Amino acid sequence: MVVGNGLLARCFESYNNDDRFLIFASGVSNSKTKNQEAYLRETLLLEKSIAEHPGKIIVYFSTCSVYDPDEKNSAYVKHKLNIEAAIQKSVPSYFIFRVSNVAGKSSNPNTLLNYFFHHIKNEINFDLWANACRNIIDIDDVFSVADEVLKNNPPSVNPINIASPFNYTVKEIVAAIECFLNVKSNYIEVDKGSCFEIELSVTQTIFQKKQTKTGAEYLASMFAKYF
Repeated sequence: MVVGNGLLARCFESYNNDDRFLIFASGVSNSKTKNQEAYLRETLLLEKSIAEHPGKIIVYFSTCSVYDPDEKNSAYVKHKLNIEAAIQKSVPSYFIFRVSNVAGKSSNPNTLLNYFFHHIKNEINFDLWANACRNIIDIDDVFSVADEVLKNNPPSVNPINIASPFNYTVKEIVAAIECFLNVKSNYIEVDKGSCFEIELSVTQTIFQKKQTKTGAEYLASMFAKYF
């Protein structure tokens, strides 16, 4: 069973008829929001879904932003960590997948690539964090990794990171979009941000079996596929 109707939920629609799992893919769409009502809605829906489907293995999508020193105190990250702790305390069988920035066909303006493409394409000014790095993964690769883990591994008590092997500076991402669109962006560079590592021991082997691209090729392939 799949709960949700967004990008992740659509990607996992093949699990709708799988009685073993409850795929909870109905999270807060804007990771920058401070609206506590949005976080409460997700919490209550998750609690309701778990209560209505006892015995199912719960699959929850958290975020790799928990490793970002600039985001660790944000309302979004605190919310995700609270949800993780609640699942670990009260759910017998579960998988928690911490996912990096997802690329896919989505109307959500708050995704990393949608934000940059919108601002660059429309020549809208934005702040560029000069020291920031981001990890971007194709939604199809998120599914491939999670699907293989779910089918071949017992429920895990520890969160599993799903991210690509490639980290990009924000400058690299913006430059690649400029090249793809043949448009010069209009940004103000600010001395903010940082780079951080994401531990990928569980998922890197799975990912590398399915991908042979370099970092630049992987980024370009997502642009061509979704934009």
